[in-house]
Amino acid sequence: MTSSIKKIGVFTSGGDSPGMNAAIRSVVRTCAYMNVECVGIYRGYEGMMEGDFKPMDARSVNNIINKGGTILKSARCTEFRTPEGRKIAHDKLLEAGIDAFVVIGGDGSFTGAMIFNQEYDFPVIGIPGTIDNDIFGTTYTLGFDTALNTVVEAIDKIRDTASSHNRLFFVEVMGRDVGHIALNAGVGAGAEEILIPEENLGLDRLLESLKRSKKSGKSSSIVIVAEGDKTGKNVFELKEYVEEHLPIYDVRVSVLGHMQRGGSPSCYDRVLASRMGVKAVEALLEGKTNLMVGIQDNRLILTPINKAIKGHTKIDKELMRVSEIMTT
Repeated sequence: MTSSIKKIGVFTSGGDSPGMNAAIRSVVRTCAYMNVECVGIYRGYEGMMEGDFKPMDARSVNNIINKGGTILKSARCTEFRTPEGRKIAHDKLLEAGIDAFVVIGGDGSFTGAMIFNQEYDFPVIGIPGTIDNDIFGTTYTLGFDTALNTVVEAIDKIRDTASSHNRLFFVEVMGRDVGHIALNAGVGAGAEEILIPEENLGLDRLLESLKRSKKSGKSSSIVIVAEGDKTGKNVFELKEYVEEHLPIYDVRVSVLGHMQRGGSPSCYDRVLASRMGVKAVEALLEGKTNLMVGIQDNRLILTPINKAIKGHTKIDKELMRVSEIMTT
């Protein structure tokens, strides 16, 4: 494979997600396999502007496939959003002899890469890394599967105490704009109700559902609430609302928070990251740019970054129907 690209940079940006280290490892080792130099860019675009670069070889990524977080660190950089900031970053890349880069992150990271590519015709390929699974052009993003397993495991533990004390638990999970974590984890953990941004369940229906659960003999209940739920109330306000209208319930709240982002990646995320890393490097060496690696029907595909940013993922209607049946 002949290419003018001799040195590829790799970095993580935005919120961390399990599988990012596995993707870094894959990019580095694919570069080594292809006899291309690889440079780790620390702290995302901030590190790019400061020239915080470190050469990486196959041995430098030993024993990271199983680690959560990102060894290259991550940071949000407001200065990179300015033309002046991007000019500084471009100069630093040229000084280091970096010909192209792979960015692992979400839509904010991809927006920066797309604008950078447009301004400097600099080859870029994106790998979707976010637990929210909210990137268009891929069925799964890195970290989503691990986050689901983390949430289900936590809910299983919460159910133990809920059933012991005949309590109703509202469990808040991440998902400000999309409810993929809430819906999948809710079905997987057997939640009685699932509140997501895509559907306004309504407070009246929630109360009716809880009344039915009580009447059918359920002594405890779990309600999964995505951060961006459209009932108009946050999880603590929901607790107060239910206590006011259904005083028979002893209500508790559990906010899972950032624990959803941590932990050792699942086997699925490790394999997906490895596949995406290889595809990203190969795409650059084939002269492709401004694309994101995704997976659909278990096949790796490439989607224009602007489509990945502007497109919207859709909630699984069939899974919503399954959820409704399972809460009977």
